[in-house]
Amino acid sequence: MSDQQAAPEGRIQFPITTALEFPEWTIEHNIGLVFGLVVRSMGAAKGFTAGFKALAGGEVKQYTKLLEDTRRHALDRMIENAQVAGANAVISFRFDSSEIGQSLTEIVAYGTGVVVGPKQ
Repeated sequence: MSDQQAAPEGRIQFPITTALEFPEWTIEHNIGLVFGLVVRSMGAAKGFTAGFKALAGGEVKQYTKLLEDTRRHALDRMIENAQVAGANAVISFRFDSSEIGQSLTEIVAYGTGVVVGPKQ
């Protein structure tokens, strides 16, 4: 699996890794913490049908899709935050999530923004 964020056509790829460094680049400058935060609600109608599915057991596809979309959105926000701060890559990348009440989910994508250059 690549350390780079998959990018739709026309978008520049932004290197991201869960590791502390990139083997192919030198970290020239440490920008610091960068993050992207999203809080989402399933919505009453979808939450109601997902609740029935949860009672029956098995994967609740409505929640899976919601969380996948929310993680992508949080990742995009983190990349924007990193670029605004002057980073051209992120190391030590992680996701975290929590519940807010009974109907909201918070997803945060975070890592250390860095400026990388070619290995010397």
